[in-house]
Amino acid sequence: MREKTMRNFKIILQYEGTRYQGWQRQESTGNTIQGKLETILAKMTGEAFVQVNGSGRTDAGVHALGQAASFKLETDKTPKEIMDYMNRYLPDDIKVIEICEMPERFHSRLNAKKKTYVYRIWNSPRPCVFERRYVYELSEKLDRAAMEQAAALLIGKHDFKAFTSTKKSKKSTVRTIERITIEQKGEELVFTYKGDGFLYHMVRILTGTLVEVGLHERDAHSVCSLLEEGTREQSGQLVPAKGLCLVSVEY
Repeated sequence: MREKTMRNFKIILQYEGTRYQGWQRQESTGNTIQGKLETILAKMTGEAFVQVNGSGRTDAGVHALGQAASFKLETDKTPKEIMDYMNRYLPDDIKVIEICEMPERFHSRLNAKKKTYVYRIWNSPRPCVFERRYVYELSEKLDRAAMEQAAALLIGKHDFKAFTSTKKSKKSTVRTIERITIEQKGEELVFTYKGDGFLYHMVRILTGTLVEVGLHERDAHSVCSLLEEGTREQSGQLVPAKGLCLVSVEY
């Protein structure tokens, strides 16, 4: 029989966020990603509570292909046994795809270096029946070249206070975006964002601002003034959560 010791684990998980109230545990509902994971791990260990730390908090309706999370357990189970147990009891729209043991001081949020998000827009007057839960359907034609021009101006280290829904926070709103690409895949436009971190609603507001450029509702160079002295009220719309997916987290 293996001896039980306190150990630190990192998992990579996938989830379809459609029916969940986001990542973060809430007192009013058990219907969150973090809540589901913590309930199952507490059941497995017999502990009253097991805290799961995510690399970041995805909003209600947002999906993940490669969310990272970490937790500490006093257990004699192997990583594979833990993953198999979790997947046995997790719902079909949340699954752990990788697990490994980490050094004691590892923390999935504090040690994250880069994140990649994708936002998908179905840019066609034709309805998108089978992918409707994963794309924002927009029938008006978007000017991809204009959006790419604006996106290029957003790359680099900037104060993105105009691109977050958070009001009056003492925390820094300076972030570095390494890459923004906009790919045409048939009738779909795929926006990919890679950076050292993203503020609350930041990717959805960035996308909403680029969409307004693509609809010729604002000039591409308007993003420069938003970065310099803009406010949330001056930036673009908050596009729907269902088009957003956390693709990967790098350490």
